[in-house]
Amino acid sequence: MSRESQHGKWTLSSSDDEDEDPSAQTTSETRYEPDPEASPNPVTQREVSRERVEKTRGVGVGAGSGSDPRQAARSNQVNREKFGAGVTTSSAKRKKESEDTGWALSSSDDDCENSSFADHRKARNPSPKRTKPERARPASPHGASYYKEEPADVFDAGFLPADGAFRFYLNRVTGIEKKFNTGALHIKEILSPMLGTLKESVQFNYCFDISWMVQQYPPEFRDKPVMIVHGEKRESKARLIQQAQPYTHIRFCQAKLDIAFGTHHTKMMLLWYEEGFRVVILTSNLIPADWYQKTQGLWLSPLYPKLPEGSPFLAGESPTNFKSDLLDYLRSYRAPELEEWIQRIGEHDLSQTRVYLVGSTPGRFLGSDMEKWGHLRLRKLLSENTQRVQNEEAWPVVAQFSSIGSMGVDKTKWLAAEFQHTLTTLGKGKKVSTSPEIPMYLVYPSVENVRTSLEGYPAGGSLPYSIQTAQRQLWLHSYFHYWSAEVTGRSHAMPHIKTYMRTSPDFAELSWFLVTSANLSKAAWGALEKNNTQMMVRSYELGVLFLPSAFDMKTFKVQKNPFPATGSSASFPVPFDLPPQPYRNKDQPWIWNIPYTQAPDTHGNVWVPS
Repeated sequence: MSRESQHGKWTLSSSDDEDEDPSAQTTSETRYEPDPEASPNPVTQREVSRERVEKTRGVGVGAGSGSDPRQAARSNQVNREKFGAGVTTSSAKRKKESEDTGWALSSSDDDCENSSFADHRKARNPSPKRTKPERARPASPHGASYYKEEPADVFDAGFLPADGAFRFYLNRVTGIEKKFNTGALHIKEILSPMLGTLKESVQFNYCFDISWMVQQYPPEFRDKPVMIVHGEKRESKARLIQQAQPYTHIRFCQAKLDIAFGTHHTKMMLLWYEEGFRVVILTSNLIPADWYQKTQGLWLSPLYPKLPEGSPFLAGESPTNFKSDLLDYLRSYRAPELEEWIQRIGEHDLSQTRVYLVGSTPGRFLGSDMEKWGHLRLRKLLSENTQRVQNEEAWPVVAQFSSIGSMGVDKTKWLAAEFQHTLTTLGKGKKVSTSPEIPMYLVYPSVENVRTSLEGYPAGGSLPYSIQTAQRQLWLHSYFHYWSAEVTGRSHAMPHIKTYMRTSPDFAELSWFLVTSANLSKAAWGALEKNNTQMMVRSYELGVLFLPSAFDMKTFKVQKNPFPATGSSASFPVPFDLPPQPYRNKDQPWIWNIPYTQAPDTHGNVWVPS
């Protein structure tokens, strides 16, 4: 089957050309996990990688219900082929594919137990197979070189983050100019003793590599208690627990996922020190592939001191109500394991916080509860804490994300209706406008972005936009703008960060900025039901909202040169180039489960799902 659009022609194999439940189209990410929000039958690079990981280390997989993509993963393969490799005993389908494209593809994926993602593929040798040695690490979608020792300058154990007004940081990236990492953070710096003497921590996340996670703590903290909050169920939960067997200091808290296709997508650290308490809200999974060659973001809270003995439980509240909102978010888990942390946070002074918490938690909400979660939570904050601006209709919305869910047959079903209403809210008393709709720029990597990235095509394993979803919403692609981040040196570090903002017509000012785990999907942000009287949210998400009023400003000035970061600037460090640039004539949005064989990536490979 072929499908044409203004952004190219897609060819589907018969295995992909099947109808799917649109309700399954929520969003997620990462190489090692199935995407419960994409096709129930994903055929992507991350499935093979995930299989390797499960066999060798037991990495957990994303929770969900209904059609389980984990089962499909076991019967589907995708292989990163060396560009121009010779064909030996490939299937008829792969032979035809190579004839059609003009490039011969290797068939060594037919025997891919531990070699599918080696950077340099060799044609099959007729000599008898040698017994493959036990691997110390799982096969990596980034090639054998991915697991070499970290460069000495990836992190600095003595680095103390600049105590800037916004406390918003990007991750360090290997393979870019050094100045663009000055002031960026690596996970080892977040967990460094320079930030506090750790007593205990909680890690909320979607994907975990537990042995790697433990190694990110400094040696003196590696036996301190850690709680892992996850959304795994059944077999994947068992595999996750098995990963932790060597580590007696680790315990678990399972997030309840009562609505189909929801995920525990929140990424947060709670760090309890001898000196106080700290919160980190971020966009990275706790797996190595998320921390080296992707663009990620995080908010690092101040060090919160303990309140004097006898203080009221809600003393130490901030002007942004961050303490109460964080406690409400934790209570939404309905988990006894988190009660001690709720009590512990209540005993600390969070009054210096200047950001607002924007979370999602699964459920169907009525009345005032509708405004506690998802995009209606964001709408309420924008209504109550922002001011109208002159020429408001000309202030565009910019949304940047790494995964896309199903949004209906046209823009009026969700995107340009309730969601755009939220993103364009400024102050109270907004009247219905008859002027042309407010511009909306959606930033999502193109195929060329992925092909020329630091990781090459494997970066697309973290951008799970499926052909099944894309072909039902071709209208969406006219909104797309490609990824460009020259301002932060990260044009070739594919984004796993998610950001939303409202900018001035000249892109020099911001009326607000949000960094979050939430991708562009109804599962993450929620959708109105029953004639707008009920809000349904499927997934756990978490982000922080920066509003100028909390920093005694009318708007944020966009920082022109965020790096090297010193923390002294009063302007805001947007992580990518403004204004976003629309796709060029030959650009296509990255679709993760169709082949790309016309040109090699930066490592000389092509992308061949089967």
